[in-house]
Amino acid sequence: MERCIGCHSCSLACARLVHKVLSWNKAGIRISSSGGLSTGFEARVCLSCHPAPCAEACPTGSLTQRRDGGVLQKKNLCIRCGECAKACPVDAIFLDHEVNPYVCLNCGQCVPFCPHDCLEMVELPKREAEGGAR
Repeated sequence: MERCIGCHSCSLACARLVHKVLSWNKAGIRISSSGGLSTGFEARVCLSCHPAPCAEACPTGSLTQRRDGGVLQKKNLCIRCGECAKACPVDAIFLDHEVNPYVCLNCGQCVPFCPHDCLEMVELPKREAEGGAR
């Protein structure tokens, strides 16, 4: 992220390609400044927690735990209560009270749109079967 210039191309790509809207506020990846005007940007993105606190906090099952970390989102079950956003340890869930929460689905659609190659998709090591080490 040291090369990030805060252009929001990744956020716009996510919003357009994944969520079918054109607004960097309606994306699963959020870029914010950590104090600078032209440098020092941070990407707020789902870290694929296992167990996922957001899924555990969801009262309707709109967010459910993926087997290898992260969450699946069923937007039709969301009641927009905000419990998922409150539970997220890295503030990676954006609430749009008109529609639904926006959370990174780890799909990689944003990666090719970063003009400075700040983002990449990497395979996480497989977790052992339940009862094994985590």
